[in-house]
Amino acid sequence: TKLGINVAEYNDQTCFDAGTNLFTAPVAGTYLLGASLTYKTNGNAGARMQGRLVLNGLSAISGATGEASGTHNSETTTLPLQTLTLLNAGDTVELQGNFRAYDGYMMTDETCFWGAKVG
Repeated sequence: TKLGINVAEYNDQTCFDAGTNLFTAPVAGTYLLGASLTYKTNGNAGARMQGRLVLNGLSAISGATGEASGTHNSETTTLPLQTLTLLNAGDTVELQGNFRAYDGYMMTDETCFWGAKVG
């Protein structure tokens, strides 16, 4: 499921569109991309939070998929994702998340996404 990012704290280059929840590379280059997903319980700490960064809505970006597989603590268990990748101008990146085993929530005020051109 594509996750909505509710607040753009820094978006100086307007690469992130909150309406579509997509980061769009303005030019070709190497980008540092990352996210942090924070768990909130829906009744069972046995949930297994998973996340990934997806290129152009089609495939996970190499190195940007993960799962928090231990016992989850509501509002403190966090899944970090981070990778360097080559993007072409116009490529989009979205943050996706889901739960394996039991359900839960990704906290809206603690889940975040970032992207910056580094080369």
